[in-house]
Amino acid sequence: MIPFAVSILVQNLSVLVLAGFTGYLVISKVPNTLHTPLMSGTNAVHGIVVLGGIIVLGLGVEGWFTKLLLVIAIIFGTINVVGGFLVTDRMLEMFKSKPKEQVEAASEEPQQ
Repeated sequence: MIPFAVSILVQNLSVLVLAGFTGYLVISKVPNTLHTPLMSGTNAVHGIVVLGGIIVLGLGVEGWFTKLLLVIAIIFGTINVVGGFLVTDRMLEMFKSKPKEQVEAASEEPQQ
């Protein structure tokens, strides 16, 4: 008979592998024009993970290793959220219209 802890470990690893495979299949079908907005949105959702990590850390977990993993997850999550918002801001800057002075200056330049 398989010990209970080994059974749970195999189950969790199976879910992780299937989730990774499903995520790869879903993301590989996204057209290039939608990739940046999709990733920006999912990075913003990562803020919920950061909040959850802070709450769990604040509730008091046992063991220094668990606390270390939570701190690392919060740091990486924060980097991901900030990066997502920076990418979104940069993407939105591409769609803003140029000020009228820049448009006029560009039209006055001689064309070659």
